[in-house]
Amino acid sequence: MFSGLIGYRGKVIENEPTGDGGLRLVVACEGVKREAPEVKDSIAVNGVCLTATKVKRSRVAFDVVPETLAKSTLGTLQPDESVNLEYALRAGDRMGGHFVYGHVDATAEVLARTPEGQGERLLIATPPALAPMIAEKAFIAIDGVSLTVAAAGTGWFEIALIPETLARTTLGERPGGSRVNVEVDPIARYVYAAIPR
Repeated sequence: MFSGLIGYRGKVIENEPTGDGGLRLVVACEGVKREAPEVKDSIAVNGVCLTATKVKRSRVAFDVVPETLAKSTLGTLQPDESVNLEYALRAGDRMGGHFVYGHVDATAEVLARTPEGQGERLLIATPPALAPMIAEKAFIAIDGVSLTVAAAGTGWFEIALIPETLARTTLGERPGGSRVNVEVDPIARYVYAAIPR
């Protein structure tokens, strides 16, 4: 379980196919000394909950299975690329974002970015299967960042980014045409699943 408040960044060291449809991802992670992750611990990388399989100083390795590759952008990561990192919540941690599972629903295209006040707005294409679960003022996680949907219409939604988010996360580096990981608010997912169809 995560909060979507990104405290650390990482840098991709290796992202190599394993020969069985998966990948071995190695990331140089900020915060290792403070957070002390161990093998078996969960770390969200660009919003995707992964299990650490090896920890050596600041380098953490992960096995990424085909299902995760199909739902996320992890397969496109390149060496030296920056990623958002969040270590799993501990009991008693402050909850300032929203509950983020790290179970990415889909990827989506950034259609445009527009300056707004001190920050920016990102216009993102709505994955069709997620449309019923994305609503104005609802929570959403984009590349693991807890955000509020600022506006939503047919086939699109917008998020407003404050300067702190632009500086602290990789969302400040996502140009139009790039893809991001999307996780809808878990409450919206459960409510939608409970509606008879």
